[in-house]
Order: sequence, then structure tokens, then C-alpha cells
Amino acid sequence: MTPSLSASGPAQHNKAVVFACDSNYAPFALFAAEQIARLHPDRDFDICLCAMGEDLTPVESLARHGFRYCRIGAEGMFTGLNLDARRTEAAYLRLALPGTFAADYRRLLYLDSDVFVERGGFSRLMDLDLGGKAVAAVRDNTQWRTPNRRPEQFRRLGLPTARYFNSGLLLIDVAGFNAGGVLQRCLDFAQAHDGRMIGHDQNLLNCVLQGDWAELHPVWNWQYTRATMLFEALEGARIIHFIGAKKPWKHASGALPLKFRRAYRAFFAAHFPDAPQIGPDGLRPHQNRAYLRSLLYRHVVAAGSFTKYLDRFEDEWSVL
Repeated sequence: MTPSLSASGPAQHNKAVVFACDSNYAPFALFAAEQIARLHPDRDFDICLCAMGEDLTPVESLARHGFRYCRIGAEGMFTGLNLDARRTEAAYLRLALPGTFAADYRRLLYLDSDVFVERGGFSRLMDLDLGGKAVAAVRDNTQWRTPNRRPEQFRRLGLPTARYFNSGLLLIDVAGFNAGGVLQRCLDFAQAHDGRMIGHDQNLLNCVLQGDWAELHPVWNWQYTRATMLFEALEGARIIHFIGAKKPWKHASGALPLKFRRAYRAFFAAHFPDAPQIGPDGLRPHQNRAYLRSLLYRHVVAAGSFTKYLDRFEDEWSVL
């Protein structure tokens, strides 16, 4: 099955940053998209907002950024794949993006919608030499300090330990991905292991690729946790990824810096005034003292192994 594409306009460049979401997450994807657009006023790449089975409504106040709104017809392609109460089939839509955009783009940079963009450099990132690999990504944070940790999905399927990436950022060589049949391999693998898969697209892609991917510096997908947020302040992430349940727009218990919540609040007030607004700051981080003590302890414990992980990269443009 080849996904169909209906877009608000033609491709303007040969590479693109792409978000895949449903209408519930579209405002958060647009938040990150605007951050990218502001950091790249003369960009040589498109920014696409993609949905499956529904049309995303263009936001007039963001029209100046020239976002490309795309409806991808892939209904039924992911039927039967593992889901949970929080996710629809749109969680797997990123797998269909290279086939959908084969005629438009040579490189895609897929991003989850729950990211906060701190710095630019996206065009240079999308032009990196991937050494013939179809996918480049950042290791999942579970392997930052323990690189030989065996992912739980691998253990359940009897697969050997391998490098394991977080799928919140995927730099995709479109021709390589399609030539390697990665989408079909994922669908076949999911069917062959029906009932034994946990998680979603991330486990599926990692099981199929089994370490056959290019590794990027963690500043491109800084997975923000209790054990990494202070290191981020020192290292300076380009993209912060709010993994887990704590999101700035809904968490007000002092576990995240308030700058994030305030930025989302201002964005919603400016561009989605009729939507439910993000509430007040809530508990200030220093007032959540038990959390603060835990955060400091985790960073002290992790310092040695984490700095050793960072030392593997010569700079932010390194590809391993």
C-alpha cells in the first residue's frame, strides 16, 4: 500500500522538518514549528504538519511562516499494531512519511510534537553524511549511562543487545529508507510477533534495524528527565524532548523550569485564544524540595558515566 498525499501547497525545497500528529497534538507541533521558523528566517527546508485521516486546520496567525499542511491517506496500514489508551494509529504515521514524500524530499527530519527548540542548525543537520544509513537518531536515555543495557522489548523477543534509539527525532534518508523496505519490514515484524510487542513505533523500528542506524549527539534529542535536566543547562541542547507524562502545559508541580510553561501559555494566548488556556505557573521548582533533592542526587550519581557518554562525540555534528 502506498500512502496518498493531499497538501496545502507544493514542496518548496528538497528537505523538510516533519511533524506527524492528530488534531489534539497539532497546537503543540505548531509551537515547535514556529520556534524552528523563527530560528531559520531564510531556511532552505520546508516545515510540514501531517495528519492521517483528517485535515489539520491552518492557523491564520502563523501563515507568514509558510507551513505545509498535509493529509496522509494511510488508513488501515497500521491496523492491529500495538496501541494504548493515549495513542491512535497516528503514533505509527512517521513510518509512512518516507514513502509519502518520496517524490518531494531527499531528507526528512521527523520530530515528536512534545519538543522545545532552543537552538537552530537544522539545515546543516539534514545534510550530514549518514554513512549510508537510512536513519540517524539519538540513543534512548536508558542507554546514555549504561550503553550495554538490553532493551526490555529485545529481552522479550530474545534479541541480542544493540544500540537503541529514541524515535522522537528521526533523520531519514528517504531513498535509503524506501530502498531498504523499512516500512514493510516493520509491518511484517509486527505481524510476526503479534501479542509480544510492547511500546509502539520506537520498539518496532529498533527491532527491525537492530543497531543499523547512525548515532547523533544527544543535543538533538535531549530527553528531559530528573537525571538529565541539569546536564542540559551545561551542555546546551538544541532540542529538548519532554518524554514521559510531565509536559509543561499540564504539569504544575514544580518539576520543570517555568520558562517552558510560560512559553506555551503565551503561544496559546496568541494563536489559540478560543482553546482551553494553560493555567498559572503553579508550584515553583525550588518549593518542591523533595524533588529538588532527588534531582541533585541523581545528577551526582550519573556524572561520571554521563560525561563518558558525551566524550564519545567530538562535537554536536558528529555522526557515529
